[in-house]
Amino acid sequence: MTPLEKAGQRLRHLLALVIVALIGCLCGCEYEPDNVALPSTNSPTLEARTAPPLPDGNDPRPFPPLPESGDIDAGTYLVPVAGHTEPFEITVPDGWFALDGGSVGKDDPDHPAEWAVHITLLPVNYVAMDACKWRGALSDDGSSAEAFVDAMAAQSSTASTPPVKVTVGNYSSFEFDHFVEANVDMNACDGGELCIYSRHTQACSRWYSTRGERETYRVVDLNGKRAVVAVGRIDESINPELMREARAVFDSIVF
Repeated sequence: MTPLEKAGQRLRHLLALVIVALIGCLCGCEYEPDNVALPSTNSPTLEARTAPPLPDGNDPRPFPPLPESGDIDAGTYLVPVAGHTEPFEITVPDGWFALDGGSVGKDDPDHPAEWAVHITLLPVNYVAMDACKWRGALSDDGSSAEAFVDAMAAQSSTASTPPVKVTVGNYSSFEFDHFVEANVDMNACDGGELCIYSRHTQACSRWYSTRGERETYRVVDLNGKRAVVAVGRIDESINPELMREARAVFDSIVF
């Protein structure tokens, strides 16, 4: 047998081995039968495939209640609404503090006054008919959102912008600005302050201590009950960046 014939014989032998090996591989790659059992609902594999938590603000886990007072961590807190079964949520960044369980605020390092910006979350039962001469003149304005808007617009010594209808989640609401009238002498007012509204008949819950105070109110109609929230500043010299941060906290409120 010539060398060329021997080489051809070896090549044919190698090809035969390759074909045998391929056939063996294909025979070993069988599909599993159709009746293979699916993992049970208690399977660790299914638990690992559960949906991840929703982003902050939509997380289904409960949030802590807003502390009564003191510095608070950045995060979302729950605030009860008088006469309503569900609390609302408010989200704050670092550097904010709580007061009386119904307000949050932040100082401006370049301003001497405390509470440079603030969010008030207090229940409102009475509105001062005259914010300057408020003692003995706190009026029960009813429980509706419209009644509060009307009472604030009628209040003497302060002024309001026309209310604008806005939607908060699934609820309708009114939004307006409230501020001190230009000709008011704060020193001539009861207690040297302007009382805006109160939870009680004989004391003031929300007052203005400077002529430069200004607030934006949002009055939400919760199926016949109201929730009143406001964002404000101590005066016009507050850092605009801080006011934008306060507005973002105000807009984070979810009912």
